[in-house]
Order: sequence, then structure tokens, then C-alpha cells
Amino acid sequence: MFKPEGVVPALVTPFDENGEINEEVLRQLVRRTIDHGCHGIFALGSNGEFFALTYEEKVRIAKIVMDEAKGQVPVYMGTGCNSTKETIELTKEMEQLGVSAVSVITPYFVKLTQSELISYYEALAEATSLPIILYNIPGLTQNSLAPETVAHLSKRSTIVAIKDSSGNFDNILQYIELTDPDFSVMAGTDSLILATLMAGGKGGVAATANFLPKAVVSIYEKWKAGDIEGAEQEQRKLRAIRNAFKLGSLPSVLKESLNEIGLNVGNPRLPVSPLTEEAKAKVQNVVKGYIEAGEFELLNSK
Repeated sequence: MFKPEGVVPALVTPFDENGEINEEVLRQLVRRTIDHGCHGIFALGSNGEFFALTYEEKVRIAKIVMDEAKGQVPVYMGTGCNSTKETIELTKEMEQLGVSAVSVITPYFVKLTQSELISYYEALAEATSLPIILYNIPGLTQNSLAPETVAHLSKRSTIVAIKDSSGNFDNILQYIELTDPDFSVMAGTDSLILATLMAGGKGGVAATANFLPKAVVSIYEKWKAGDIEGAEQEQRKLRAIRNAFKLGSLPSVLKESLNEIGLNVGNPRLPVSPLTEEAKAKVQNVVKGYIEAGEFELLNSK
């Protein structure tokens, strides 16, 4: 069974000036992540604004990403919906497209018991042969996957990993402790990638890898080579952009940073607003710092 590992960028969804999917830039994003050595591609996640996309748009994005990736790296797709029925339907659609695995966020809005969460994932596991990655982000969903729940679900052969975006490192440690070594615990909080690896995790699903793919990949590669000091240096490079995220609603800051380096991903989809001029100026200053540090060159003239 497929086992996620390494650095997997959580791709943003590019929109054009009319708020429609920008296929050209999406393909550019896919190529860029592959060219920088990322170990997979994850689309239709939180930073991909899955919550603002229609079912048909999700399928279209998956087709574009699969076509551009051309089997060079594993492709992960977010298929979690609020109802078990729709989650199964979308997952089956992704299975037909041949994706490598699906990442499935817990349902949101309604507060669920651990028993209900187990039933949700077990119903999905019965309905698909695709590898399933659990996705825990209680700050947005209000539903947290308890370590014991993850341990229970990990016994199913097709539930192969968890992406934890709780920001709670103790949570990650418990997931690692209570699951078998071949179950992949992936950091979903970018500041915890190296700590997760050192604790026995397998990598990270990283939003910052849209912006700094080389640095984020280097965390994993240097850790794997035993260069802990070098990995720590790469991990520290993420602080400035991570700290800037608080300047706007998800994923407005990340999108603006990409726009600033010439990857014209556009604005978030309403109701998430573009950054204020004051916030935009602060993000521009952060991006300027990375450029001056030689992290990358502008991709094209602005």
C-alpha cells in the first residue's frame, strides 16, 4: 500500500481576473513543484480553497493536475465533504482519474463524536480502494481526531496516513506513539516539519512549499542525510512567511506572496477578501527579504 512521505506542497488554486480557474498558472505551479524536487502534489486542500469550489471545479482541477504531473510524483486530492455521501462520490471520481491517494478532512460545522468520525472514515474505506490520508485541522472544523481514534482507524489497510494541522506537537507525538511505524504521520503545520521528522513522522504537507519549495524540500533532504543543523537552517527560513499569514484570511497572504514573485495566482475567492493595501505592503516587504537573501528570482516581470 502507498505510504506518503517527504514534502508535499498544498497547492493554491489559481484564479483569473474573473474568478475562474486559471489552468495555465495551475500547470505552472505543478511544474514548479516537481522541478524543485517536491515528493508529491496535493490539490483541493484548505489553501486550495476546496470550500469555495464546486464539485465540477474540483474534478476539473484534478484532471489538470494529473495531466501536468504525468506520473512523475504522487498526486493527492482533497475529497472531504460535510456529508459521507458526497465524500464517497468525489473519492470515487478521483479513483477513476487515477490519483495516488485522497486527503480527507473531518466534517465541519456540526460537532461530531469520535464514534461518528470513525464511522465517517470507515464508510469511505469500504467504498474505495484508494489510500486515505486523514486530515485533522480542528481550528477550522471544530472536530479533532483523538489519538486513540487515529490508532483505531490506522488498522485499516487503506487508511495510510494523517496530516495534522492542529499546531499541537504533543498531538503529533501521540499519533506517532499509538500507530505502527509504517503509518505516515505528516505535519500540516509548516513550523513543525523538522520536529515531526525527528520524532518519527514521515514529512509534511506544506503550504509554504508553494512559495519556497526549495527550502521546504531541503528540510527533508538534509534531515534524511543526517544534516540536522542544515535542516534547522532551512526550517528557520519559513518563519517570516509563516508569521505573515496572520495579515489576512487563508489563503490571501500566500496568494499575494506568489503574485509578488510572478506566479499570478490571483485573489482568493469571496468571501475571502484580497489583502488591504497596508497588509499587502507588509507582504511585499517579506517577499523582498527572501529575494535579497537569494531564495529565488522573480519568475517573470510584473
